[in-house]
Amino acid sequence: MTSRPLALSLALAALATLGATAQAAQPPFSGPDYSGRYACTGDDAKEGAYSATVTLELVPEHSSGKYGAYAFTLEVPGFGTYPGHAVAKGAAMAIHFAHTDPATRDFGTGLATFAPGRSGRWTFTKFYYEPEFKGGNHGSERCEQQP
Repeated sequence: MTSRPLALSLALAALATLGATAQAAQPPFSGPDYSGRYACTGDDAKEGAYSATVTLELVPEHSSGKYGAYAFTLEVPGFGTYPGHAVAKGAAMAIHFAHTDPATRDFGTGLATFAPGRSGRWTFTKFYYEPEFKGGNHGSERCEQQP
C-alpha cells in the first residue's frame, strides 16, 4: 500500500519538472528591439499640439521569439508623466499608458507602427484613444529615436 503514494509522488514530481522545463524552453527574443528615447510631436483632439519624450525599454524575460514586451514612459511638459507597457510583433506595437494622477482619468491605448527613419534610427507613428479623458479623446504622435 505504501508504494502507491510513493509512485504518485514520483509521478507528480516528474510532471512538475517537465512543466518547469517547458516554461524555460521559450525561444529567445528575435524581433526588432525598439528600446530607446524618442522625441515626439503630437496632436491631441482636446489639448491641441504638443511635444513629448517617449522611453521604451525591452523586458527580455517577458519577450520571446517575434514578440517583444516593453516598459513605456511618455513625458509631456506641462501635462506630466504617463507610465505604461507595450507589446510588439514586427512593426506593430500596442501601448497602454496612464497619467500618474489617476484623478485626471487620463489613460488610454495606442497603436504604433515602426519604420527605419532617414537617419537610420527608428521612427513611429501612433494613434491613441482615451475613453474617459474629458468625455473621451484621441490623438496622434510622430516620434523619432534619439542618438
